[in-house]
Amino acid sequence: MGTKNKKLSEETSYQRYLFLKRYGIVFIMVGMMILLTLTSKNFLTYNNILNVLSTISINGCITLGMCIVITAGGIDLTVGALIAWGSVVAGIVLRDTGSIPLACTAAIVTCGLMGLVTGVLIAQFKLFPFVATLAMQLVIRGLATALSGGASFPIAVSAFTKIGLGKVFGVIPIPAVILIGLIILAYFLLHWTKFGRYVYATGGNVDAAVASGVNVYWITVFTYVISGVFTGMAALIMTAKINASQPNIGTGYETDAIAACVIGGTSFAGGVSTIPGTMVGIIIIGLIYNGMNLLGVESYWQTVCKGILIVLAVLLDKFMNKKR
Repeated sequence: MGTKNKKLSEETSYQRYLFLKRYGIVFIMVGMMILLTLTSKNFLTYNNILNVLSTISINGCITLGMCIVITAGGIDLTVGALIAWGSVVAGIVLRDTGSIPLACTAAIVTCGLMGLVTGVLIAQFKLFPFVATLAMQLVIRGLATALSGGASFPIAVSAFTKIGLGKVFGVIPIPAVILIGLIILAYFLLHWTKFGRYVYATGGNVDAAVASGVNVYWITVFTYVISGVFTGMAALIMTAKINASQPNIGTGYETDAIAACVIGGTSFAGGVSTIPGTMVGIIIIGLIYNGMNLLGVESYWQTVCKGILIVLAVLLDKFMNKKR
């Protein structure tokens, strides 16, 4: 009888763990929305909602790529520098040719190529992802500064700003539409393709993945290419919003992306993530910043909160791994 009660207790505990794992973060998000609604009369206004959607679109694009990289067992610290690189490339191409499609293509492709270089360094030379991406972060930002001469310059093509400030049907911000498109793409890649299964296998147990015939080399490389491409999209949105090409933007965005991933259930150990959960993490990060701005919290306290948030996210990840 005691054994039966023990098994029942263990089963109940496991069901609670599953419920917390699947829906706990959603309750936190809803609770934050209710709290902000009660404490700020401007939170549910139309303009503020549009502002939140526009703001999370940049971090959202970056986070989706970061999620895929972390799921495969890596990490990407180059994303902030890639925003600066994409901004400079798009600005120079626009300045010299006036072609919006060419500028967008150049920014996205070159960001993807930077991701390719990073992935090869890690896969081919077995560098630790943290070290490799930290080094590439310095290289990319240095190249962006050198390419621009260290100076910012305005975007002369006014139609380009619609990427960051325009609206579809006069209601939905174009950055939000871009983010939704990338969410669908990321969900399809991770949850509906062989590539996604291989990403989970590589992050879960790389030795078992190799033994199963997974080409871990190219899976690792492609995850960084995808991260670069997604970050290139974020660079275009940010450049269009500020209507200027700047080599010093994007600082600190990697920490927001990592925090959003872990809050959304992506494990630092690799092999565990969901795109819906990641999106909830993105929204929570956006709500924190928006809420603090509405409540008049100074920017330096926002930085402190960001650091605390990352620590809590890592502790949560450690707790969930222990339970798992």
